[in-house]
Amino acid sequence: MEGDLVVADWTPLEHHQAFPGVLNGGIIGALLDCHCNWTAAYHLMKTQGVDSPPCTVTADYSITLKRPTPMSGPVHLEAKPVEIQGDRAVIEGTLTAGGKVTATCRGTFVAVKPGHPAYHRW
Repeated sequence: MEGDLVVADWTPLEHHQAFPGVLNGGIIGALLDCHCNWTAAYHLMKTQGVDSPPCTVTADYSITLKRPTPMSGPVHLEAKPVEIQGDRAVIEGTLTAGGKVTATCRGTFVAVKPGHPAYHRW
């Protein structure tokens, strides 16, 4: 955590590449979806004043691939809430590699209730 930012670093392996030296766009989407989802869960937990994060699911998300993401080292993920209302959070995230933002994400993540298949998955 860095203020409202949730941060993580991740190092791709050779089987994560789309073509030599470049990270696959589907992997980028999965990384940003997951990182933004956990950011939503954390901030919903803090907003609701509870001790553990709610189980959250992705309602929608959009990934923008700005440039090829090099695989020469770790990628850096950052995400922050831009809106929280009740059981949902809108989150914006970035993926940085080689000192440049290579992809961005904006998504809506919703805390699920008992009866939902994702409820209590963590």
